[in-house]
Amino acid sequence: MAKRIIQVEEKVPANLLIPLSIQHMFAMFGASVLVPFLFGINPAIVLFMNGIGTLLFIFITKGKAPAYLGSSFAFIAPANIIIAKFGYPYACGGFVAVGFCGCLLAMIIKKFGTKWIDIVLPSAAMGPVVALIGLELSSSAANTAGILGDNIDPKNVIVFAVTLGMAVIGSVCFKKFLSVIPILIAVVTGYLTAVAVGIVDFTPVLQTSFISNFQAPKFSMDAILMMLPVLLVIASEHIGHQIVTGEVVGRNLIEDPGLHRSLFADNFSTMISGLIGSVPTTTYGENIGVMAITGVYSVQVIAGAAILSIICSFIGPLSALIQTIPNPVIGGISFLLYGMIGTSGLRILVDQKVDYGKSVNMILTSVVFVVGLSRVTIHLGNISLSGMVLACITGMIMSLLFYIFEKFHLLNEEA
Repeated sequence: MAKRIIQVEEKVPANLLIPLSIQHMFAMFGASVLVPFLFGINPAIVLFMNGIGTLLFIFITKGKAPAYLGSSFAFIAPANIIIAKFGYPYACGGFVAVGFCGCLLAMIIKKFGTKWIDIVLPSAAMGPVVALIGLELSSSAANTAGILGDNIDPKNVIVFAVTLGMAVIGSVCFKKFLSVIPILIAVVTGYLTAVAVGIVDFTPVLQTSFISNFQAPKFSMDAILMMLPVLLVIASEHIGHQIVTGEVVGRNLIEDPGLHRSLFADNFSTMISGLIGSVPTTTYGENIGVMAITGVYSVQVIAGAAILSIICSFIGPLSALIQTIPNPVIGGISFLLYGMIGTSGLRILVDQKVDYGKSVNMILTSVVFVVGLSRVTIHLGNISLSGMVLACITGMIMSLLFYIFEKFHLLNEEA
């Protein structure tokens, strides 16, 4: 029997809402709190803004685009440089500036439409770009789990294997109520296993407090110019996330609610985050993976997860308790979720019936995959382009060239 799908606008039964919301919050938690740790700020303020940003996103997109906003990794490199040179408030000023420019970009897209996406990112290029969102993160999941390198702790391997195993078995074997919360069950099982093997430290639970570091941004043109190139990265990332989410839920989110709405919401949240001293936000691959596995796409569940995140930020010990979830648990869950995103990219190629008898399609897909997985990096000032972002830009340039070649009858397909 096919899995019961709960669509975007559907209401979720009360007995399912809380566990499904907790599941989404847990899925993003590990990666999302890493950014504030790197910047040296209280993770509680980030949980608070993630919740607020997600609710804003749902409101601006009219409840038509299920997405949870977590901490953006795209800003880490330039922000660290700015923090070292000017201080964290100036990094916040950069976050505000990038968010504002992103909102302007969304208005430009509203004016000129999105038809250009089909030209610069046809299915033969978009499929591998979307797949790379998950595939390039696979090593990150393994590294987080602590199963890479020469000195691997057997305890990490045990916790990782139990977590991943429970997520896999739950996704294919659980029925009825349990079939929609396999990720939550895997997290709880992995956590209990971690406690049993002795790798959970409860000390932070007794040492944390409520949000204590709201701070105003400071602005420097030098800092802003160092941060602005990130806009290219987050715009490419956002388009990819919206397309893969659309594939998962079976709707064209680029058209409805529209790329201009979702991009504006994403960047507006980043701008507000910078204004209160939090870190930039972005849509999250982990939550896309949860939707793909469970078949639950309801924005009501996403909103529930956002509200829980806000509540956790106000209850210091609760927020700290969640932070004690060890990396092998997060890595085990991410292992499966990132793979689901990669599969969604391949699904685009299948659903769109991409014809690889045409050399243009073969070349596009091949080059995009190789660029994305080769670890080739291009440096533009303080910004590094690699992985999915560089592959996306490469795919766009090649697709545009092939489009021009076709218009001038320069392609050899007919021959």
